[in-house]
Amino acid sequence: MRLTDFWARLDEAFGATYARSIAADHSFAGLGDRTINQAIADGIDTATIWRAVVASYPDRVPSRLR
Repeated sequence: MRLTDFWARLDEAFGATYARSIAADHSFAGLGDRTINQAIADGIDTATIWRAVVASYPDRVPSRLR
């Protein structure tokens, strides 16, 4: 998944402002307790990051974005 696609999905699922907050402030167990921003900086594949987001927020992410 391209980085631009990742951000578009995150924005669509959470709204642009909340998506940026989640990316900076929420540590995901599926990412080794990294935030999204840290995971991207560490070179983790965006598809892996997206799966961690979906696993943490299954009710927020529409099925068409999974």
